[in-house]
Amino acid sequence: MIDRRQFLSHSLALAGSAAFSRYALGLPSSFMTGNGDPLPPIDVSGARFPANFLWGSATASYQVEGAWQEDGKGQSIWDTFAHTVGQVKGSDTGDVACDSYHRYKEDIAIMKQLNLKSARFSIAWTRIQPTGTGPVNQKGLDFYSGYVDALLEAGIRPMCTVFHWDLPQALEDQGGWPNRDLYKQFADYAGIVSKALGDRVNTWAIFNEPWVFTYLGYGIGIHAPGKKDPKLFIKAAHTVNLAQGEAFRAMKAASPKAKIGSAFSMSPGAPATDSEADKAAAERFHAMNNDFFLYTAIHGEYPKAFVGDPPYEAMGVQAGDGKIMQAPLDWIGINYYQRTIVSAAPYIPYVQYNGRQGGVGPITYNGWEVWPWGLYDIVTRISKEYNHPIIEITENGCAYADGPLPSDTDKVPDTRRVEFYRGHLAELARAIKDGADVRGYHAWSLLDNYEWAEGYSQRFGLVYVDFREQKRTIKESGYWYGRVAAANHLNV
Repeated sequence: MIDRRQFLSHSLALAGSAAFSRYALGLPSSFMTGNGDPLPPIDVSGARFPANFLWGSATASYQVEGAWQEDGKGQSIWDTFAHTVGQVKGSDTGDVACDSYHRYKEDIAIMKQLNLKSARFSIAWTRIQPTGTGPVNQKGLDFYSGYVDALLEAGIRPMCTVFHWDLPQALEDQGGWPNRDLYKQFADYAGIVSKALGDRVNTWAIFNEPWVFTYLGYGIGIHAPGKKDPKLFIKAAHTVNLAQGEAFRAMKAASPKAKIGSAFSMSPGAPATDSEADKAAAERFHAMNNDFFLYTAIHGEYPKAFVGDPPYEAMGVQAGDGKIMQAPLDWIGINYYQRTIVSAAPYIPYVQYNGRQGGVGPITYNGWEVWPWGLYDIVTRISKEYNHPIIEITENGCAYADGPLPSDTDKVPDTRRVEFYRGHLAELARAIKDGADVRGYHAWSLLDNYEWAEGYSQRFGLVYVDFREQKRTIKESGYWYGRVAAANHLNV
């Protein structure tokens, strides 16, 4: 049996493999899904995608731009967090990152070379309003305007994320996301960028992974701003839900034809046992992890994520908030990395569940289980629960430490990443075949970049970045992905 850390390279070396089976993942033949069904083989040869399917990649401002003090940019919570000793592995900062602020034309040329038709990027709020409010920094707007123009010139759709975690430090000093007033300030900022770029940008994501930046930033403190208080987390989550609805309306007012959604971190939750307690916990996990910011936007009320009476007073919920939160999103973004095994846990505040990652499939360099079936599971569930909405996969990818060959530094073989994408894309094609309206897929990430609290220790890119010299080298996975994008199927 294949060692689970070796991933798929032994049994899937050939791109034309007819079936990506449970054996290729090193799984026992008797292994079942969380629903008690046998794992289906992953069909690579039959994987087809719709005409005009948008093949893309994703990046985020703080993770790639650098230039942290240039052209009037203000300080963000990630500038502060990364400069605080002990918060980030290796004391790494995003001061330079991939230097994409100066090298974005080179990056866009790589996207074009790889046949990509969509580029998901984010705007740094501190480049537009250095303190989060007040006058607009024109140089910041000019930078993103030039970036959008360069994408369009290359024949690439710009997909703009308004907020990807880098809150202005000045607003954090006023209480950050737990401060209810922030929802109005965010909506003002969202209106500014949509008005400035809306003549060329048609597809927008309001937030990236709101559950992650509220919980990791305010609940357990392993991300900026480093707060550790469950009450701050639920207050921040409510403010973000208010902000999402208010920003949706502000952006539509500024750019009526804009197609607006958000990118949500999602993970299918499998009950740890067949007990009713674990099954109920798995449903609460779905409501909190996958639905808490989506269901609220669509329905104007919170899903059933809590045990007992919802802690609305602690969250700061007020009369009329449902109407503020409600926003008929035009599309839904799904970021998928791994599944979650869920068990009942009465000691966990509010939700009383505990989630852990699976331990059956092979694991990536950063310890995440490889589970392609989870992408099918979450896409089809969201499709059914939300009446077949337009979906885009806004992130999916893996970390491996592969680097250039000593004998040929222009070659970066990373077979495990190729097979990761092959399996996940095959499962995405199955979800589309079964009725999900998925319009695009964005690999995370175009470039090796700054991976938040992990610094530069994890490489997710299709392109290898030498962070000292800033040399870009397309990996084997990048070339493979480019062929897939050109062919619109996996047999390449």
